Amino acid sequence: MKRSLPERRKIASQPSWVIGNDCVSLAVTELGGHMAPVTFCRDGARPVQPYYISPWQDERPIPMPATMVPLRGDFFCLPFGANQEAWRGEQHAPHGETAGSRWKLEKADRSEKATSLRISLETTVRPGVVHREFSLRDGHNAVYCRTVIDGFRGRTPFAHHAVLAMPRQERALRIFTSPFALGRTYPVALADPAQGEYQFLARDAAFRSLARVPSIFKGEPPADYSAFPARPGFCDLLQQFERPHGDKVSWVAAINTEENWMWFALKNPSVMPGRLFWVENKGRHQPPWGGRNTCLGIEDGCMYFDRGVAESSRPNPISRQGIPTSVNLRGKSPFEVRYIQGAVNIPKGFADVAKAAFLPGEAIFSSSTGKAVRFAVDAGFLSLP
Repeated sequence: MKRSLPERRKIASQPSWVIGNDCVSLAVTELGGHMAPVTFCRDGARPVQPYYISPWQDERPIPMPATMVPLRGDFFCLPFGANQEAWRGEQHAPHGETAGSRWKLEKADRSEKATSLRISLETTVRPGVVHREFSLRDGHNAVYCRTVIDGFRGRTPFAHHAVLAMPRQERALRIFTSPFALGRTYPVALADPAQGEYQFLARDAAFRSLARVPSIFKGEPPADYSAFPARPGFCDLLQQFERPHGDKVSWVAAINTEENWMWFALKNPSVMPGRLFWVENKGRHQPPWGGRNTCLGIEDGCMYFDRGVAESSRPNPISRQGIPTSVNLRGKSPFEVRYIQGAVNIPKGFADVAKAAFLPGEAIFSSSTGKAVRFAVDAGFLSLP
């Protein structure tokens, strides 16, 4: 019997829409629009499921921010951040209504070589409609994400919020990125030990490489934040900032040397100049965290850390250097965000990314040892019409 598109299932406690093609299957939660689980390389011998699903999904519910209820995979935050400070009379929920409200199904369809899911949400704190489209292309181990914000007026930060699962082996997940202009640790104290939280990184410090980030501990050498899991008992935030560069492709890759796969994400830095890393390694002990979460958030967008709409929209140390940390939405014309995420199998010994090249319809990621991984992906999707 032919199944309707999309399938509707309850996955890890959350009602979800499910679509798939020859290479990829993905689920998107009705609550918050969180994308996970996602299986890449499903047509081969080594399927890849890179995303994290929070451990409290099948537990008795307790009070928590709406965003955290389905917490998993990737979701879109508008406005991005904690949003503790009101902005011009608006008080937004953590990561905005888009990350914790109930979305509506618009349509799902299958064309000759593509499968897509389209959902929408009407926002109320700042009136507007947000449309999200997830597209799969035959032969591509990638998800093409398109978000259109319609009628949302005023300044706001925004971001995708991908969360990867950590491997068991220490430092088996290795992170590589395209060049960035500025790197900073969190501008204020991140963790409060009185609340059962602990941070490892120095406050408001500069870095040029993820492999050398200043520690909070005096006399300690810079810490390596390019390989995970590491430093159990701590949680941290650090951010890379890029200068807008036309249609240049910005990339990040996470190589799992334990299972031999590589997750990647591609963006246009003119639209999303920020990349925030949320490092969680059993560093929060209050409910629902309970000292048990080990995951890595890779959050691409336009924002000033997770400080919310107020601090991202006002002049701050990053925007004063000419790097946007918010966008000013006019309401008359839609604002569009495009993002590509995917995962591919890699050969043993492919342990780093020294360079990446993007050709029509494909990408080549090369290691310092001369090995290369070539895969189908359309980076031209990132160029806005």
